[in-house]
Amino acid sequence: MTIAAVMPPLLALDPLLKSWLLEDIGRGDRTTQSLFPQGTSEIGKACWIVKESGSIAGLPIAARVFQLLDERVVFTPTVAEGESCDRGTKIATIEGPLDSLLMGERVAINLGMRLSGIATLTQKYVAEIADLPAQLVDTRKTTPGLRSLEKYATQVGGAMNQRMGLDDGVIIKDNHIALAGGLKPAIAKIRASIPYSLTIEVEADTLDLVREALDCKADIIMLDNMSVEMMEEAVAWIRDTSDRIKIEASGNVTLTNIRKVAETGVDYISSSAPITRSTWLDLSMKTID
Repeated sequence: MTIAAVMPPLLALDPLLKSWLLEDIGRGDRTTQSLFPQGTSEIGKACWIVKESGSIAGLPIAARVFQLLDERVVFTPTVAEGESCDRGTKIATIEGPLDSLLMGERVAINLGMRLSGIATLTQKYVAEIADLPAQLVDTRKTTPGLRSLEKYATQVGGAMNQRMGLDDGVIIKDNHIALAGGLKPAIAKIRASIPYSLTIEVEADTLDLVREALDCKADIIMLDNMSVEMMEEAVAWIRDTSDRIKIEASGNVTLTNIRKVAETGVDYISSSAPITRSTWLDLSMKTID
């Protein structure tokens, strides 16, 4: 399945970018504005270069950073989002007032490096199961303030977004079950209060809980931290009971075991690793004479 990566709307994106620009610039860029006073800056050119091999993400977001500083800045990507690039590849050109290019450089580059790192690792996970029906999905283990962008980057890498937030869907976990007095009363209370369009997912770490989730007619059953052998048994039970219920596997998914997990027949494999275990992809900006 091809995933279409969708950027946050500008209404949501711009306040984040403005706050990060203000954090970096503070009361003014002492270096740049001493050399190029704002409003009198000459027009300059620069390019972005990849310093190590990886997949690119975040170029439209970087473009917006510069445009918020000065709408005259033209940021032109020379590669597509998600494209794999070798070290030394030029991935964008920029033209505009020099003060804006220099003041926006760090925020834009930081975002590009972070998001490209996520896309790079996501693509590696996706490649391991590319010929199987299972779909990689991300989780809510994200950096506060960066969730929408980090989840955008996993989409660029080929993953599907799970919940963006707690209001997106219902996932009943062990603590919910314990505090509600069991799965059955938990589902009954939740069904009585949520919008009809929301799905109910149950996190199950035992076969007994899988059977109970089936009896309660959950929409999705998450097989949490199960062995491959136990997952295979659970998938067989669920498939024999209903072809409507979706099955998700989660917990300690790595590049070395994700294929075995996918081969159990689950529909989705959720993992925080593409975000939490990724490293930044090194990028740099160089001015052009």
